[in-house]
Amino acid sequence: MERTFDPLPEEEIDRRIGHAADAFRSYRRTSVAERAGWMNAAADILDAERDRVAAMLTREMGKTIVAARAEVAKCAAACRYYADNAAGFLADRPADAEAVGAARAYVRYQPMGPVLAVMPWNFPLWQVIRFAAPGLMAGNVGLLKHASNVPQTALFLEELFRRAGFPEGVFQTLLIGSGQVERVLRDPRVRAATLTGSEPAGRSVGAIAADEVKPSVLELGGSDPFVVTAAADIARAAEAAATSRCLNNGQSCISAKRFIVVEDVADEFERAFVERMRALKVGDPMDESTDVGPLVSEQGRADVEDLVADAVKQGAKVLCGGERPEGRGWYYPPTVVTGVTADMRMFHEEVFGPVASLFRVRDLNEAIELANATGFGLGSNAWTDDPAERERLVAELEAGQVFVNGMTTSYPQLPFGGVKRSGYGRELSHEGIHAFCNVKTVWVGDEAGPAEPGTPTE
Repeated sequence: MERTFDPLPEEEIDRRIGHAADAFRSYRRTSVAERAGWMNAAADILDAERDRVAAMLTREMGKTIVAARAEVAKCAAACRYYADNAAGFLADRPADAEAVGAARAYVRYQPMGPVLAVMPWNFPLWQVIRFAAPGLMAGNVGLLKHASNVPQTALFLEELFRRAGFPEGVFQTLLIGSGQVERVLRDPRVRAATLTGSEPAGRSVGAIAADEVKPSVLELGGSDPFVVTAAADIARAAEAAATSRCLNNGQSCISAKRFIVVEDVADEFERAFVERMRALKVGDPMDESTDVGPLVSEQGRADVEDLVADAVKQGAKVLCGGERPEGRGWYYPPTVVTGVTADMRMFHEEVFGPVASLFRVRDLNEAIELANATGFGLGSNAWTDDPAERERLVAELEAGQVFVNGMTTSYPQLPFGGVKRSGYGRELSHEGIHAFCNVKTVWVGDEAGPAEPGTPTE
């Protein structure tokens, strides 16, 4: 059933920002143990209501029901990870007091205040949780501006933290359009911003935050390389390639998009890769057997079609897929395109759909050069069983992440983020919880100071 939601009026936006600021003044003094109890309760709710929440994700943006359930489970795991580890991440860090002429010296991590999160629709629950779990555990409060096509998920997230026991105002959803983001970010009560989204959106939020002298974390997508050398397990690499490219219906920032294969094994990889892409089932996302559901919108499919058409017009060859199926729904088949050159838009732009660019190169030198020939630098994949090749790829691929003989993904235990036009800053791991902390130096010149370093209440 279709539902619509009205955007918040200006006076309600102002009221909610004020509510966040008021909530922060008391919430920052809660103990890490209290926050952990509430965060574990949020995880329990996600686990208990996984099927209902997953169905909501599928209805709103079209991901398969299997993928939606996995997303909900991942969010619950991340909540528990930060509940279990925040005390250690936030504990005072001792410094060398003697070296700085102090009786004691240490670093304390303290929250900043209300943080604005501008989030996308493709992983509508996970993108928010990976900000909210570390942010709330650090003692910050959240203001969520979610994508306009996932309002039910956005409202559920506010409800989730309220039901888990977090104090009123600690996490609020703002149903607002993109045109109101600047007004919120420039409010002096909002102390920082995080955004996952398009490069234009990131440039805008980053510029406003810089103008206001507020910290920001930006994750702006990617065109991740997937390098395969002659020393790789080709069958495993091809299977992972198809899974990665069509993950979330091909709408994932860290899905491999450019498949760069050394000539000696290019024919073998191409046959296996195309075969696996063709075998993927496109259909109803509520069907348990579906591998690839519809794209998020009519415009989203049109954008993918335009990139493929531009490449074909200029000489690229489609090895499989490439044509929209008949019938209802914004479906697009798993597609492999070869012969892509620097004259084509697909070479430079992120394709947000199940379309792979396949390149052949002479050797590892050319593979690394081509892998880095992009303005993006989010994730990367390296497939080789040669230790020397592994080390070169880890050292020389220009990306925030390198996954060797495995598919790029995000884990609460590992930092996540990119370089170049893929953004800056890091989410997840201890970097994610410190991203919006005041890293405060404490220097004590005599022994009559505060208590020894330990785990603060904030």
